Amino acid sequence: MTEPSELLARARAFAGEVAPRSAEIEAAGRIPADVSKAMGEAGFYRLYVRAPFGGYEVSPRLGAEVVEAIATGDSACAWVTFIAITTSLAFGRLSDEAVAAIMSRPDALATGVFAANGRAERAPGGFRVTGRWDWGSGSPNADWIGGGCAIYEDGQPVTNSAGTPRNHMLFFRRDQVTSLDTWDAFGLKGTGSTAFEVRDVFVEERFAAGVQVKAPPDIPLYRFPPFSPLAQGIGAVALGIGRAAIDEAVRVVKEKRRGGSSAPLAERPHTQLEVARAEARLRSARAFFYETIDAGWTAAQEPGPVDVSHSRDMRLAVAHAVTEARAVVDAMYTLAGGTSVYAASSLQRRLRDIHVATQHFMVSPNVMETAGRLYLDLPTNTAGF
Repeated sequence: MTEPSELLARARAFAGEVAPRSAEIEAAGRIPADVSKAMGEAGFYRLYVRAPFGGYEVSPRLGAEVVEAIATGDSACAWVTFIAITTSLAFGRLSDEAVAAIMSRPDALATGVFAANGRAERAPGGFRVTGRWDWGSGSPNADWIGGGCAIYEDGQPVTNSAGTPRNHMLFFRRDQVTSLDTWDAFGLKGTGSTAFEVRDVFVEERFAAGVQVKAPPDIPLYRFPPFSPLAQGIGAVALGIGRAAIDEAVRVVKEKRRGGSSAPLAERPHTQLEVARAEARLRSARAFFYETIDAGWTAAQEPGPVDVSHSRDMRLAVAHAVTEARAVVDAMYTLAGGTSVYAASSLQRRLRDIHVATQHFMVSPNVMETAGRLYLDLPTNTAGF
């Protein structure tokens, strides 16, 4: 049986192994097949999969720690890992036989986009589906790809008891999906976050996951606020990027000398101040990040829903972590001077990656506004929070 500490040790070892391939991964615009297979075999894609299906059912803290560790080596690999593990949380509302089929290989990868950009028309035994989804991170290597869909029957939208449209996440086989060459991005280039589409494909009923399909198992992993792991994945990637940026900047300033001086940049008071500030900012944000995850996980051990105050704290901590990590990377990029501008510099890549991560809607300024309203006891729409 794999112990949690072993998974984290694997992640740290993998980070060291994959770091030299970061330029290759970025140039390819996707994770190379052999790297993706190694990630699957290491168990990274199964962190939140339940034990009966070969998963580890780890805590959200350990899930975030694994993603953070991988990000110190390569941001794209970490990003795809968190997409895979959060996609697997949908398995709690999927039939057991479908989960077994999707997770039939040790290195199997399932990714997905929850946005309901597809149309699924009921058909005997399942659905006929057409749709297109952007931001399909990891999908070029995925064995199964999920897409959110609005459900229709006889041409009319199916609604729930409240009168709102019913949405399911339907899982497609790789051979049912067409990847579109859309991923020409500023950073996180290696994530393969291309758009994908399906056109009038048949999906069996058993591969539909949704609130109305099946109640998730009553275990802590599914009592934990459902949107928090997605946000925490972004925060973990950001913290890993920040850590790597500090470490690389420190290496550079210990060796680099400016013209006319025999002393390395590390001897300058300004350098010392900037490195100390970066350490304080990143480690403070990291402490808040994991403190809120631990509190939310403790609450999830008890029956019943977790209080919204935990979602509030966790989402605020994620947004803060991403903001602070961005500031740290910017500072370390600047501190290293002209060295940073070259494509060969990992600081240049880290700068681009962190700025793309900050653009995700799960860490937008609206998150802090919503948290602020909750702290002020104002009426607040917490849908998706």
